[in-house]
Amino acid sequence: CQQLAKTGKSVDYYLIDRLIRLILTLPVSTATTEHAFSAMKVVKTRLRNKMEDMFLRDCLLIYIEKEIAVGFSTDAIIDEFNTTDRRVDFE
Repeated sequence: CQQLAKTGKSVDYYLIDRLIRLILTLPVSTATTEHAFSAMKVVKTRLRNKMEDMFLRDCLLIYIEKEIAVGFSTDAIIDEFNTTDRRVDFE
């Protein structure tokens, strides 16, 4: 792939270049998928088995992206929750 780019033949052999790039990303894609399913097993326990898809997706995103979630301000999350409209008012 690098050799095709160096010689400028990646334009001529576009499909071969594309195929090589896809093959090289395959192990990363597989590992990412396995990581996501592993996280889902942790998050989706028997007690939380009936959670809706959107809530499950949000929980998985926070669990998988722990490094990013550490920087979240809990006060900002609470303030955002308090400003949203909902059917029942919490007081």
